[in-house]
Amino acid sequence: MARKRRTAIQMNSPQRKVLEYGMLVLGSLVLATSFNLFLNPNQIASGGVSGLSTILHNLFGFSPAVVQWAMNIPLFLLGFKLLDRQYSMKAAVGSIILPLCVMLTSHLQPFTTNLLLASIYGGIGVGLGIGIVFRGRGSTGGFSIASQILHKYSGISLGACVAVFDGLVILFAGIVFDPEKALYALIALFVTSKTIDIVQMGWNTSKVAYIISNETETLRETILYDLDRGVTLLDGAGGYTGDARKVLMAVVSQSEVSKLKIMVRSVDPDAFIILCPAQEVLGEGFRAG
Repeated sequence: MARKRRTAIQMNSPQRKVLEYGMLVLGSLVLATSFNLFLNPNQIASGGVSGLSTILHNLFGFSPAVVQWAMNIPLFLLGFKLLDRQYSMKAAVGSIILPLCVMLTSHLQPFTTNLLLASIYGGIGVGLGIGIVFRGRGSTGGFSIASQILHKYSGISLGACVAVFDGLVILFAGIVFDPEKALYALIALFVTSKTIDIVQMGWNTSKVAYIISNETETLRETILYDLDRGVTLLDGAGGYTGDARKVLMAVVSQSEVSKLKIMVRSVDPDAFIILCPAQEVLGEGFRAG
């Protein structure tokens, strides 16, 4: 009996929009909670408008939520004028929601005063929150808008633009607080970026195997029926001889790598195997996206 295909939510359907805005709110709440539990009370300004609000809070006593609103609103207006309108509308919601969540969670007491623990767990929480927002195709506004604008009109890569703004905030923190806290801010920023990657792509340990062999048909059947994995035949040619030949491509889990190598060697000891990390794998036999 054929399996029923799951009904996916259409990209621009009302249900999808509700889900995306729900993820924007949830991600903002997670981010704000981590900010108030770990980063702000320990003077760890790990980039962005939130990091700048930490600096101004300690310098002048300004409320971080008010600082974030004060900076997000003009940035949103600038982005609305210079960037894609649909992106700017989501950034507008994020620019309002995130500072609101920061204000609502400002009463929380810090979990730790250990700077290393605060930078690690704060980075994880912020990365988790931003990752959830990104999964919902949203934005929390702030310097992400400024980075988009700089990228659009300067030709500098988006990653470099983000690094510029985050780097300036961390440099400012090193001057206002001390260089050691700037180093902890760098740790938090690194942990945040890695956590965002995990939320976006998951704990994927799959490998892509490329196999070049004179026993192509036997290996194809071995992978299909003994390993129970799909296999694709790619057209290739020898760089020296110019002879046409087939290249087998298969995606396997980490636990199947050793089994695959043993099976290939048993069929063709002279086979050439290339194993590469697969950043993300979606489809039959692998996790859903």
